[in-house]
Amino acid sequence: MNDLQPVLRLEGIVKTFPGVRALDGVSFDLRPGEVHALMGENGAGKSTLMKVLGGVLAPNAGQIYVAEKPVSMTNPQAAKALGVVFIHQELSLAGELSVAENIFLGELPLKSLGRVDWKKLYADTDKILKTLNVSFNARTRVGDLSIANQQMVEIGRALTVDPRAVIFDEPTASLTDAEKVVLFEVIADLQTRGVGIIYISHRMEEIFKITDRISVLRDGQYRGTLNTAETDEDKVTQLMIGRSLDLSRNVSHHEMGDIALEVRGLSCGHLFEDVSFNVRKGEVLGFYGLVGAGRTEIAETIFGLRTPSAGQILLNGQEVQINSPIEAIRLGISLVPEDRKDQGLVLGMNCKDNMTLPQIGRLTKGPFVSDRAELAIFDKYRDKLDIRTPGWRQSVGNLSGGNQQKIVIGKWLSMHPEVLIVDEPTRGIDVGSKSEIHNLIRDLAAQGFAVIVISSEMPEVLHVSDRIVAMFAGRVMREFTSEDVTEDNLIQAISGLTGEKAA
Repeated sequence: MNDLQPVLRLEGIVKTFPGVRALDGVSFDLRPGEVHALMGENGAGKSTLMKVLGGVLAPNAGQIYVAEKPVSMTNPQAAKALGVVFIHQELSLAGELSVAENIFLGELPLKSLGRVDWKKLYADTDKILKTLNVSFNARTRVGDLSIANQQMVEIGRALTVDPRAVIFDEPTASLTDAEKVVLFEVIADLQTRGVGIIYISHRMEEIFKITDRISVLRDGQYRGTLNTAETDEDKVTQLMIGRSLDLSRNVSHHEMGDIALEVRGLSCGHLFEDVSFNVRKGEVLGFYGLVGAGRTEIAETIFGLRTPSAGQILLNGQEVQINSPIEAIRLGISLVPEDRKDQGLVLGMNCKDNMTLPQIGRLTKGPFVSDRAELAIFDKYRDKLDIRTPGWRQSVGNLSGGNQQKIVIGKWLSMHPEVLIVDEPTRGIDVGSKSEIHNLIRDLAAQGFAVIVISSEMPEVLHVSDRIVAMFAGRVMREFTSEDVTEDNLIQAISGLTGEKAA
């Protein structure tokens, strides 16, 4: 890696909150033209460190240097003026405004009498968009853009100044594989201009593909920096969580029972067609495919969120009609959705109330909800799932991603389902919590649950599944057992290169 002086350096940063030392003397540097990954489990201090760097939080001790000059990041505007800009995971765009208005929001070029200079605004915006190689223009309404293109608008905001450092926070969380390629091209272009990139992600394959160095935080402390080309996932993981992870293929050591759920020739309009499969009690059935393959739509149809256009659903050998989630829950089917924040949780609500929400009716005595019954459920699944929270009153929005996911899983397990569908079980979750969720899924199967796991991550689906259904463009292409699946034949199947189906 180059030996040029850092464009950005943090020295001995300390940040404390009441009763918590979130950052304990953290140091970090970013060189021009490099992509430097910042990694750590949820709660390790990454977000706090970036908030200090971005002027959102004031450090209790330590110093920030830009181009080796000490600076004070008093607010986000001051950080941007110094060339430090953020691309946030959560988009903060105004959907009703144009691309140009969003990119220069708060900095609109003005003519006399405070009037907006629209000609200059659109010209400046189109100049930025040209560098991003996008298909839309300055006048396009942001709400009409895809999530990937909205993210390009966020990147455009960063380019209104001459950036020294750009921080990307989980930038590929909502992108397809094709959209990731475009993003990586933008990052490569920024590198050629000497811009330093801080890249925050839990996705190891991305880290090893595009980064030059990896720095790791654990428990608010700096644990070390590694050259990406000279390390591997196991070494990074050990720095992050203090131990190695079991990444072997899944081998079940328990007997599987009868077929719990069977689907025959299920179709739903243009979303998926003629889908057939079954899952047994005590089995983990994995679904793998590209974005748009129809995996989530199948789960939503089984759960009553969509109406099938053809086919049958059978539970324990009996055909059932599922017209709503209420009917699915009554029949013993639960769904952990792919977007836990928007679909699985009420972030402002406490842990107990989130966990008992689907069964609030049965916990009601007269006009009142039984606190004792609610607490009994929460305590049971907090212990069973090892949910780390100060107590039931804690707001779910303040928990780590892994513990939020456990709350969602506990909520549905408390309904005593026969079939549990888990869609993208570890999206946005750090590597240590991923391992815990994987172990939990396997444990649930060992207890006799029929579990369906939908995942976009090949290592995950290989690691937890007894069988894997490979999908492409709304159709089942092949079905594999854990013994006969390989990475090559799985990729071939999800790419539509074979129409062969397992017998």
